[in-house]
Amino acid sequence: MPLFSPRFKNSLDVGGGREIGFDDDEIVNFLNPNGKDDYVSADIALRNSDIYSTVFQLSADLASSRLITDNSRNQSMLNNPTTWTNSFSFWQAVYAQLLLGGEAFVYRWRNNNGIDVRWEYLRPSQVSVFPLEDYSGLYYDVNFDAPLIGVKQSIPSNDMIHFRLLSQNGGATGISPLRSLASELKIKDSSNKLTINALAKSVLTPGILSVKGQGLLSAKLKSSRSRQFMNQINNSNGGPVVTDSLEEYTPLEIKGDVSKLLSQTDWTSKQIAKAYGIPDSVLNGKGDQQSSLKMIGGDYAKALMRFSRSITSELSNKQSSLVNMDVKPAIDPVNDDYTTNINAFKQSDMLTAGEAKWLLKQTGYLPQDMPDIPETNIERKQEIDQEN
Repeated sequence: MPLFSPRFKNSLDVGGGREIGFDDDEIVNFLNPNGKDDYVSADIALRNSDIYSTVFQLSADLASSRLITDNSRNQSMLNNPTTWTNSFSFWQAVYAQLLLGGEAFVYRWRNNNGIDVRWEYLRPSQVSVFPLEDYSGLYYDVNFDAPLIGVKQSIPSNDMIHFRLLSQNGGATGISPLRSLASELKIKDSSNKLTINALAKSVLTPGILSVKGQGLLSAKLKSSRSRQFMNQINNSNGGPVVTDSLEEYTPLEIKGDVSKLLSQTDWTSKQIAKAYGIPDSVLNGKGDQQSSLKMIGGDYAKALMRFSRSITSELSNKQSSLVNMDVKPAIDPVNDDYTTNINAFKQSDMLTAGEAKWLLKQTGYLPQDMPDIPETNIERKQEIDQEN
C-alpha cells in the first residue's frame, strides 16, 4: 500500500484526545467544507438541552431495542459485546456517537480462529479511515488507549464495525445531523444573548417611586430615598409596602417584547427535531395539535427504524448473518399497543382466543405457566356463577 494513501475526510476533526466521554472537544468537530469557521462540536452541542434530549432519548431507545440474529454465537456477542461495561451502556454510547457524529466505530477483538472475543468502542478521534489502493474497500489506523497496544495500522474492514448515517462518498463515511444545525445554533446563541440582555434591562429597575409636592429633587436626595425605600422592601419579610400620602410606587412589568423573545426559542426545537426526523413533541414541544398520540408514536417508531437500518445492515455485513432490530421494547415497553392489537385481531376472528393467549405469553404479558383452561369450562363456570 502506498505510504501516502489518501485518507477519507469525513465530518470529523481527528485528533489525539485520550479522554473518555463526550466532554472532549476533539471527539467530534463538524467542519464546514468551504473552510468557514462555522462548526458544531459535541461538547457545545450537548450543552443544548434539545440536542441532549434528542440524542439521549434516541440512543436510549435504540439501546433498549433488541438485536436479533439466528446465529447463536453472533447473538451472544450482540447481547454481551464487551467486558468494559454492561450491554445497555455500551450500545447507548455507540448509538449516541452515531447520532452526534454520523459515524461510530467498534473494533472486533478476535481469536486465532476468527471468533469474536469482545468488542471495543472507539472514539472517532482514535480512528483514521483510508481507501485501499484500488478503492475496492477500506482499512483503518487506530490509536488505542491501552499503552500495551498503542497504534494499530492497516486494520482490515472486516475487523472494524463502522456504522454510518447519510454519506456523500458512497457509504465510506457518514455525515453528522448536527452539520445541518450549524447556522441554527449560531442564531440560537445570538438569540439567547439578546434575550438575556433585554430581560436584564427590563427588570433592572423593579418600579418607579414618585414623590409629590417636593419640587425638583437633587440626584443625591433621589438616590438616598431610593435606597431607603429598597431597604424597607427588603426588610419587610414579604409584607406590604407602606408609602405616605406624598409618595406613589408603581411596579414595572416585563415588556411584551421580552416575553416574545423568551418564546422564540421554540423554533430551534423544531429545527433539531427535523434534523433527526422525529416529532417535535418528543422534545416537549406542543407539536401538531391535530396529531393524536398514536400518530406521534408511529412517526417516532419510523424514526427509530430509519436509524436501525444503518445499524443492522453493518452488523449483518460484518457478522455474515442477518441481524434485525426489534424496536417494540422501546416504543411499547408495557405492551399496551400490542395487547390492543391482539384483542382487535381476536374480535375480528383473525385470531382464536387460544392463539391470542399464546402470543401474549410469548411477550411475557401473561405468565408462561398460566394454565390453558378450556373455553367450555369457562362458560360452565359463568353459568354456575349466574345460578348462584
